[in-house]
Order: sequence, then structure tokens, then C-alpha cells
Amino acid sequence: MTSNHEAGTQQTMTIETPRTILRRPDRSDAEAIFSYRSDAEANRYQGWIPESLDDVEAFIERIPDEFNTPETWYQMVVVTKEDRRVIGDLGVHFVDRENRLCEIGCTLAPEQQGQGYASEAMRAVIGHLFEELGKHRISASVDPRNESSIALLERLGFRREAHLRESLYFRGEWVDDIIYGLLAREWDPPTRR
Repeated sequence: MTSNHEAGTQQTMTIETPRTILRRPDRSDAEAIFSYRSDAEANRYQGWIPESLDDVEAFIERIPDEFNTPETWYQMVVVTKEDRRVIGDLGVHFVDRENRLCEIGCTLAPEQQGQGYASEAMRAVIGHLFEELGKHRISASVDPRNESSIALLERLGFRREAHLRESLYFRGEWVDDIIYGLLAREWDPPTRR
């Protein structure tokens, strides 16, 4: 279930799955986000590891007010319906001015991994991007050592398109980058399975 609703003059995006709610974070989420994002070992393949609550609050402030704004990243928190805990976040990069291409990524708290939350959240957002917004292609960039993220992307139907050798300078070393892609015509919504 997906909904857009007005909050004053600001349009917010909420996507619901059977177990989660995905929504734009607010300042009250900063502590929860910091607790899982600041763990350098758990996030060793992530580009952003905040050093303080101020870093997280600044990050939240930079998120656009509206979902689906060309050439922006829009971040959503993954909140459990059962106890309303923030357990992760999911970002969508609206890549181009024509707004037909997206990039997606997801981060979950270590203790929530392996329970299907990432698959559920990603599937819902991908479905919304293709079915409601008419996107043409969604891509994802992943470190080849990040086996759990690779497995997740492949479960969702993404295909490996490129392996770029030492293409990113990341935390003091040159690392490889694998690009995955999924076209709208390849998307197999859960309702058809």
C-alpha cells in the first residue's frame, strides 16, 4: 500500500509493506539512525558513516521535501509496524532530468538483517517506482565483497551488468564496483507470482 499525503505545504511519501512503513525521516529518528549507521564494521561497504548526531541531523535536513524530484537522493527510514522502531533506511536516487532512471540502496541495522525486511522494503519501493511512477530502469552499485547485498539484488531480479575494476577510491584504497540493473519490463511484481 502506498500513499502520498499533504502535511501543511510539504508533500510526504509513505509506503507500507506487511511488516514495515517506509517514510521520510525526521529529527526524532536521528538517534536510531546514528545507532546503526555509525557502526563502522557493520557498514564497511557504505559510503556514509556519521560521526555524530549532528551529522545525522544535517543529513536529514538535506533530504528533499518531495519524493521523485529529478537529480536528487530521497532517503526513507524503514520502521517496523509492530513496535514503530527505525531499523534501517532506503535511498532512491532520481538520476536524470527526464526522471526515468533511478538508483536504489538499502541499509539495515545488523540485528535486523536476515529477516526479510530489506527484501520486503526494496520490493515495495521498486514496485512503486515502476508501477506508479513509470520509471524505465533501476540500478544499484555494490562492492563485490558485499555478498549479502548481491544476493538481495539477485533475489529481486536485478542482473549484473558490469564489474568495474578499482573504479572507486574508498576509505584509502581503490575498490571494485559491481553495477546491477533492472528494467521495468523485467519486473515481476509479487502479485503475479
